[in-house]
Order: sequence, then C-alpha cells, then structure tokens
Amino acid sequence: MPARDDYRGRRAATIENDDVRVTVLEEGGHIAEMLDKRSGINPLWTPPWPSIEPSAYAPSAHPQYGTSSEAALLAGLMGHNLCVDIFGGPSEEEAAAGLTPHGEASIVRYDIDVDAASQSIAMHAPLRLAQLQIDRRLVLRGRVLTIREAVENLTACDRPIGWTEHVTLGPPFLQKGVTEFRVSATRSKVFEQVFGAHDDLASGRVFDWPLAPRPDGGTSDLRRYTNAAHSNAYTAHLMDQTREAAFFVAFAPAARLAFGYVWKRRDFPWLGIWQENHSRTHAPWNGATLTCGMEFGVSPMPESRRAMIDRGRLFDVPTYRWIPAKSRVEVEYCAVIREADAVPELLEF
Repeated sequence: MPARDDYRGRRAATIENDDVRVTVLEEGGHIAEMLDKRSGINPLWTPPWPSIEPSAYAPSAHPQYGTSSEAALLAGLMGHNLCVDIFGGPSEEEAAAGLTPHGEASIVRYDIDVDAASQSIAMHAPLRLAQLQIDRRLVLRGRVLTIREAVENLTACDRPIGWTEHVTLGPPFLQKGVTEFRVSATRSKVFEQVFGAHDDLASGRVFDWPLAPRPDGGTSDLRRYTNAAHSNAYTAHLMDQTREAAFFVAFAPAARLAFGYVWKRRDFPWLGIWQENHSRTHAPWNGATLTCGMEFGVSPMPESRRAMIDRGRLFDVPTYRWIPAKSRVEVEYCAVIREADAVPELLEF
C-alpha cells in the first residue's frame, strides 16, 4: 500500500489493513490518525483550526496561530506528537536561540520510508539545535501499532532530557461526561500553579488516582471526562511501581470503541493528563477546543529544562532521563484500537 501524499493539506505517509489506517505527518512526525474502519472514528485529536507545515509558519503571515512561543507548534499540531528534549516551554535564552515548546522533535521534517509489504513506516530526523537524532519504526499488525523509538546523543556530553509521548484525544471519540478512562496510576499531583481561566482542581495537591481534589473540598473522578461547560486542568500520575507494564485506555461507549497505549514502566514512569474544555479563548484556541492529552514520559510536569532538573525527583522517582555521551537509548510501546462493550482495565495484545 503506497504512502498518501496529502492528509488534511499536509504531506503524510500511510499504512493500513482491513481494520485500521495509520497516518504520520512528514513535518513534526505526528501520528495524526489511527482510524478504526468499522466505526469510521479516529480517536486522535484534529485541531479545529487549519493545519500548515511548521516550515511554512511565519508570525507576520499567520497571526491566526497566536503570538506565543508555541505558535509554530500549534500551526502543525495533530494527534500524537513527540516531545524531545524538553517537555514544556523553553527558557528565554533557548527561545531566543530558536527552541520551541516541547522541543524540535514536534516541528522538524522527518525522512519517511513506507514498506507496504511489512506495513511499516521508518522515520528519521536530526535535531540540530539539541544535537540529537530521532529514529522511529511503526509496524501495524491487525489492531496493534508497535512503535520502536530511539534517541541518540550526538554530543560528547551526558545529557539530561525530557522525553514524552504527547498523545491527545479529541472528538468525535472524546465526549464530555461520557468518555471513560482507566490508567495504571497510583500517586498523583495537580499542576502546581493555576493552569488556566477555568482551572477546577486544587493546585499542587497530592492525591491517589482517580479522585482529584477540587478547591471547594470535593473531588473530581478522572475516570470520566468532565461534563463542565468550561474547564482545564493538568494532573501528573506515577505509574504503578508493582507492574512492569504501564497503560492508559480510553473508551467511547456510543462507538463501542477502546483506544489506548501500553509501554514499559521503567521507560516512561509518568503520565500527565491534560484537559482543555472550551477554556482558552486566545488564538488559535478561540474557545472552540475539546481535548484530553494522555502524555506518558520521563517527566511528570510540563516545565522548563531548568525546572525539570531542579525538581529532580517526585515521589522519589526521577523526573528526567540521562542519555550518555555518544549513546543511543531505545524504547518500544504499542497503541491498540478495538471494539469493546465496556472499558477494559488493561489492553492485551
């Protein structure tokens, strides 16, 4: 099966079988689509604004993407984006040097090779500012997408890095008050500052999954997406230290569809849950966005490199990963999409 040249106006590559179609964007490398052909639903988020190639973005020509440092990222963002070598915003000095929020991996162009016979996509990109190399291989087997991913340190210095798989879900799969979640989480913490105009959780509070504390003394059950008219929040979750595998699964009852990821806990000990529910009114959000980010990685909070290193540990677990000089670190994880009559506790594949 050949690569498709265009996906929503973007250069892309596709692999598919009778059950599932997977689409990857050339610029940014985002997994934009994991379409379940039975239901016609792609659980991954497609922003409500038009998408362009990050290389085409220019502040003066594209004011519709806002004026913040993340405008270039938002211009081309879709689905599952890779955050390397930071998870969060750059420092002022890094931004002045050209680094964008979540790092270069989400905006650079990838060399992509599609092997239709093996239903696989190979992706490669140098991160010139960070002096890292990203290599990925995606293989589709039935309803399981296996991703093998490597980060290589091209420098002669040991490097502390952020590395997060920023998986974002959106409509029609995501529905307010309906979509359910299960996560192999234990100790958790609410983002430590006010997260936005409609933040409905108690900043900085520690709790046990799934009951997150609210400022009014009540709790929000994170196993179901909020039904509030407007809300936003971020919570960090430590994966169960007694399990070798970590996971999240989301369930759409109307579509009878379960979608989730499974990974090795030692690779990615943290999961962040981000909700944007018609709260951000500035461009390009414009109060029109419904998302749920399920962001698994080596760091619990989206923050600058300096803050990540200063934090060091949370719940006595490291909050970043070292990549030794001239070394390569590899991980493997899976995305699964399948029919279900109720939310599974753990995806099996």
